[in-house]
Amino acid sequence: MSFVLFLQPVYAVPPEENQPENSQENNTENEKRQQEQISAPSAILMEASTGQIIYEKNPDEKLPPASVTKVMTLLLIFDALESGQIKLADEVTTSEYAASMGGSQVFLEPGETQTVDTLIKCISVASANDACVSMAEYICGNEEEFVAKMNKRAKDLDMKNTHFVNCNGLDADGHLTTARDIALMSKELIITYPQIFDYCNIWMENITHKTQKGESEFGLTNTNKLIRQYEYATGLKTGSTGKAKFCVSATGRKDDIDLIAVIMAADDSKARVRDAITLLNYGFGKCQKYTEKEQKKISPVEVRGGTEKEVKVRQKDTFTYVDTTGADLSKIKSKTRKDKNVKAPLKKGEKVGETVYYLDRKKIGARDIVTTEKVEKQNYGSALENVLEEYFGI
Repeated sequence: MSFVLFLQPVYAVPPEENQPENSQENNTENEKRQQEQISAPSAILMEASTGQIIYEKNPDEKLPPASVTKVMTLLLIFDALESGQIKLADEVTTSEYAASMGGSQVFLEPGETQTVDTLIKCISVASANDACVSMAEYICGNEEEFVAKMNKRAKDLDMKNTHFVNCNGLDADGHLTTARDIALMSKELIITYPQIFDYCNIWMENITHKTQKGESEFGLTNTNKLIRQYEYATGLKTGSTGKAKFCVSATGRKDDIDLIAVIMAADDSKARVRDAITLLNYGFGKCQKYTEKEQKKISPVEVRGGTEKEVKVRQKDTFTYVDTTGADLSKIKSKTRKDKNVKAPLKKGEKVGETVYYLDRKKIGARDIVTTEKVEKQNYGSALENVLEEYFGI
């Protein structure tokens, strides 16, 4: 199955830095055509490693996200694992409140215990509302505290139009987010915790209920049909309720390009899948990725008023760039700019310049130059020592 989009991309960086000059003239017409290609009222396509926006349609419209909410729930679960607060082998006891959740569930019973690992599978694969609340209570004591952490995490990710009311996405007044914000939290989850793919790519798996009634098998089936229907699909989370209609945060990978396509309020599940595949195909057809092979060595930076006259530095991060214009990426060039008035004291990792990258003489990005050591501020004793060394060779 394939769909063709005759679209011009929308860019996350200023047009003058990243678009051919003649592309400006057709923006109004292209924008109109973009709106007509995707049936859902709100959508966005993001390249995951850089966060560059390739396509958008009403990306900041506040809408109920249904179970796509669980992207944030999973993010907080993996945060807790990373910090050591919880472990995958920990056993979690289901409360009566957690067991009372309606909608998609795995029918946990009050008092039933499951491991964190199993509950992550239940959330990722079967979109289990009861498993979400069980994990929320295990991490924070109650769902309310967990939801407060969800909103704090959303704020930290600059999700400007998001407010969570619960941890599972059941319809509730004021429980709203946007396609752009979903892309942001999806990016954070898959980049920071790529092990999520070990869970959301499971198509079918059984779990074992252990209760006072005995043991019984329960089958999990992935709610994300893209995993089977689209060869480049890698995840991530679907959702549907009466208010939200049909939503998805769909991730895909092809030729080292990772994309996130968010569809909100599609009319039905088929439209949701069709729109997601359309966006992902469009992105893979447009994107080519440049990754800096090796960073050039940078000479030390002069320091004023320090115990040392200069400080060793390095480029903080490898530069990557995603192009959607068909440009010749072999023509990317860089220029190092060091700060001229660097004064002590300096901490290790402090910014003292930047490497700026250009394509066809237009800036396409930059990376910080940072110190690799600290330099103390000069005192009387060290100043005298420097004078003696400079003038007398002592």
